[in-house]
Amino acid sequence: MSPSALLVFVLPALAVAAVDLPDHGIPDALAAERAASIRSLRYELSFRIPNSKTEALRGTEIVRFELNAAQRVVLDFEQKRDRILSIKVGQQPADFDSVNGHILIPAAATRAGQNAIAIEFLAGDESLNRNDEYLYTLFVPSRARYAFPCFDQPSLKARYSLTLEIPATWQATANGAETSRETVNGHSTVRFAETMALPTYLFAFVAGKFQVETAERNGRTFRMFHRETDEAKVARNRDAIFDLHARAVAWLERYTDIPYPWGKFDFVLIPSFQFGGMEHAGAILYNASSLMLDPSATQNQLLNRASVISHETSHMWFGDLVTMLWFNDVWMKEVMANFMAAKIVNPSFPEINHDLRFLLTHYPAAYEVDRTAGSNPIRQKLENLDDAGSLYGAIIYDKAPIVMRQLEMITGESGFRNGMREYLKRYAFGNATWLDLVNILEARNPGKVAAWSRAWVEQRGRPDIATELRTRSDGKIESLMLRQRDLLGRNVIWPQRLHVTVGFSDGPETFDLPIGSPSVTVKTAKGRQAPLYVIPNGSGLGYGLFELDPATLRYLLGHIEEISDPLTRASAWIDLWENLLEARVEPVEFMDASMRALPHETDEQNTQRILTYLVRVFWHEFRPEQRTARAPEFEGFLRHGLAGARTASLKSTWFSAFRDVVLTHDGLVWLERVWRRDEKVEGLTFAENDEIDMAFNLALREVPGWQQILDTQRDRTQNPDRRARFEFVMPALSAVPVVREHAFARLRDLDNRGHEPWVLESLRYLNHPLRAPGSQRFVTPALDLLPEIQRTGDIFFPKRWADSTLYGYGSSEAAAMVRTYLADHPELPQRIRWVVLSAADDLFRTSERGQGATRH
Repeated sequence: MSPSALLVFVLPALAVAAVDLPDHGIPDALAAERAASIRSLRYELSFRIPNSKTEALRGTEIVRFELNAAQRVVLDFEQKRDRILSIKVGQQPADFDSVNGHILIPAAATRAGQNAIAIEFLAGDESLNRNDEYLYTLFVPSRARYAFPCFDQPSLKARYSLTLEIPATWQATANGAETSRETVNGHSTVRFAETMALPTYLFAFVAGKFQVETAERNGRTFRMFHRETDEAKVARNRDAIFDLHARAVAWLERYTDIPYPWGKFDFVLIPSFQFGGMEHAGAILYNASSLMLDPSATQNQLLNRASVISHETSHMWFGDLVTMLWFNDVWMKEVMANFMAAKIVNPSFPEINHDLRFLLTHYPAAYEVDRTAGSNPIRQKLENLDDAGSLYGAIIYDKAPIVMRQLEMITGESGFRNGMREYLKRYAFGNATWLDLVNILEARNPGKVAAWSRAWVEQRGRPDIATELRTRSDGKIESLMLRQRDLLGRNVIWPQRLHVTVGFSDGPETFDLPIGSPSVTVKTAKGRQAPLYVIPNGSGLGYGLFELDPATLRYLLGHIEEISDPLTRASAWIDLWENLLEARVEPVEFMDASMRALPHETDEQNTQRILTYLVRVFWHEFRPEQRTARAPEFEGFLRHGLAGARTASLKSTWFSAFRDVVLTHDGLVWLERVWRRDEKVEGLTFAENDEIDMAFNLALREVPGWQQILDTQRDRTQNPDRRARFEFVMPALSAVPVVREHAFARLRDLDNRGHEPWVLESLRYLNHPLRAPGSQRFVTPALDLLPEIQRTGDIFFPKRWADSTLYGYGSSEAAAMVRTYLADHPELPQRIRWVVLSAADDLFRTSERGQGATRH
């Protein structure tokens, strides 16, 4: 007998069949039932936030809505029944039942038309992110139900009125503007204006000991809440942060032809925030470290800051103004925010090659998942919002913008913009699906959009596109052909345009080539002199695994720096890396080519990408004895690059690579001298975060006095939030195995996983390649925790947990552990299985390479 069937005997007030009891989470059937019957929804909420985080938040609310007819009402509240203190419908106490995380109000208590349900409750802490001096809500995708009773689904948008009672020394912000603040006996009552219509996942409030910076731009007031104690750091970053927000708002108002919809504009910088940002309307949350940059910030960090600000600001229109009907379309809001962010950032950085930026930002990250057995479609089925968190990842954040750029090419830039304007205006303050947008664009471009969407949006994986070059006896081209195949055996054809760059002896030439069939010929190349190389994705426009022909591989490994165009060069580097992972390039060949080419590289973005690949080769493609043998030469190369770097940003890039790979005695002595401030790096200023990273890396390598280094760094870390992070991560760096064992064991306890970035940093150090032989025992227990991690963690946590667990291993024993785990758990949901397969891909490939296996 099922648990639901048993519950029917203890719920006499409802007298309903077992099939009518809602399951755990938010099933799609329940969401559809409620969306069809509930209208004009409003929440009047009040929370009392005590001084101590050990004391529960007491809440009251009135939920107002209209019903088509008297019927049962199912609210979501994922807490024990004893946390529901009272419920009234109208003015009368109501019978209710609490089952599977829901409050069930019987039909007899409701009526057609206006209803009001008043509830007193104790809020759960799961989504309140409580600290000693602050808290912030994070309700995406369906975690508002942990904090207060609600209809926790995106299709029931509501207006919110909020009152907070907080300690008098605290600040507070929420979606609506603050309308009053009264202070009595050490507590302040803060009231906020009613919001426009929002889904539960976008409702938010923050309270705590924050500093507030205010600025006016273009007639609009912006407020920044932060906890940074370094006044010079705040002064250095303040204006840039406000300027980037103002530019993003102005650009989006022009592009959408819709004024900013949410009135006031606050944003909060949270220490060790789980995400880069979260787009709560009128009250955006950011990871403080991504906005408050140090003097050593690289060009990429500056670009990333502009991108995350533009991304979250874009959400004010894409996601907040128009919200997906169901979380299977969560990718829509994310892709539009990323796609718009790329457009917004360009004018702010006129010196940057933005086509190159788009390529390097999105393609490597998307390939990290799409090349694996854990790849997933952009648009997925979703039966319960409990599983919505597993939809997030590189496919929707990185592959989807690439796909959206293709869509813009189909519709034309102005046609795409006009379609977006129609979409936003038609569904403003409401909900829409991907197919609603497809229909708008298909009507404007008959026969072009729907078929394209089926291949790129509905199917998982990427095309394999191989170059076939045939030459005649006179040394001229007989044929140049590209063949496309589906490695998953479904015969899917991905229509796209390629810019094929062919390097002839008198210079490169690019051929514009639509590819919508299993093979396509570059007809105009026939009869030309045999080329030095063929790069199928020369301008970084196409997407897939591009299998380079042998002559091209030889040329790139020997002469890649001679390709003059930075974008073509970057595309070639990405293709070389993908061919390395397919065992068509040897790691030592890749490293030698990189070390030869890097001194000639003129673009900082390319330099950072190549160094990233080099660090990965060093740790994940080389065996330990190879690392030891190459370390002196490699460290010398990085020190030389650091000395010759022209800008502080470049110097930081080279220094970071050195810090991450250093192994030799001399290298570690020098790094320790830099950490101790006994030696300076000309042109580079180190901030507190930089010194923390150096201390961690020195301890990881167990230099003499490693414990003293950690103790000293802890004592000289001034910022209390950074010090708390340091103290949490510190045991994972210990050279004492039993201490590391305890550092891992504590992660089993949910209470110790509240700061997810701290947890992930600890896992990465515990499972670092240098610790792999002694830490392999953590692999299976960490994987065993994945289902719980998905249930209790925030949206990115499961994939990042798996990545941090497996990234340091390359042995056949570790690979066998993962395969055994998957075989022993056939009940694993498909999405968790995809997470494990994606995270384990490098491990599988490296272990196969170590056994001499060849992949095709």
